[in-house]
Amino acid sequence: MQPDQLVNLGISVLSSIALLAIISLGLAVLFGMMGVINLAHGEFLMLGAFFTLTGVRLGLNLWIAMVLAALAVGVVGIVIERLLIRHLYGRMPATMLATWGLSLILVQVIVLIYGPATNGIPTPLASIPIGDYSVSEYSLVLIAAAAALLGITYLVLNRTRYGTMARAAVALPDMAAAVGVDVRRTNMLTFGFGSALAGAGGALLAPIAAVVPSMGQVYVGRAFMTVVVGGPGVLSGTASAAGLLGGVNALVSNAATSVLGTAALLVVAIVILRFLPTGISGYWERRR
Repeated sequence: MQPDQLVNLGISVLSSIALLAIISLGLAVLFGMMGVINLAHGEFLMLGAFFTLTGVRLGLNLWIAMVLAALAVGVVGIVIERLLIRHLYGRMPATMLATWGLSLILVQVIVLIYGPATNGIPTPLASIPIGDYSVSEYSLVLIAAAAALLGITYLVLNRTRYGTMARAAVALPDMAAAVGVDVRRTNMLTFGFGSALAGAGGALLAPIAAVVPSMGQVYVGRAFMTVVVGGPGVLSGTASAAGLLGGVNALVSNAATSVLGTAALLVVAIVILRFLPTGISGYWERRR
């Protein structure tokens, strides 16, 4: 294999890993920290894309529109937590049913506002020639964005007072409340943070995907696979599962077809869960 082929393949693998990390991180925060299975996660991604589209149509710079879209989805998440999710903690079947209904409502709201037509945002930046190949500069942005989102999540959850309170509010809510932690407010902020990460994922998808009300359905399956394979570790699980599944997907897709790449991703996920039912990070925790 020629050097330019190796570089092109390496960037393809990293892009696939970055995409899985981007679309999964918000779901990992809600599931790994709060035990909330958010079946509307795909619609949170979709909202991020549509808010970005709206910002661009209003004349905002694309990058500013992406940041504002992530924040807007975070606000939507806070509202949803206060009105709906807050009353369902500890009741997983009820939470799944409620978020599934929420996903249907969000899709219909977007259809009423924007219509069912496909929208799009031109992919920014240009391409970089590498020998006989060319690589989109935006794929490098996705790789950098995935690393940045993982880094921000690490800092927020492990290097801030809020992160300490958030972990305590989930693990030992009664004890946390006894020492002065406002558990309800902390859970609200955590749900908003996870929603904002999902919104950021949708915003980053907007220039490379068809922005339609049903776009979340395309990505939510892969996001759930990544989170389940990763296990309870929000960062370690998401990063390791995205690295493994994204790498397999990219390598098989380059060697064969994208359909076989998706099939290989699913097969690897099934095999891992057969031998590591608590996921990769769950296995690491047991070994410690």
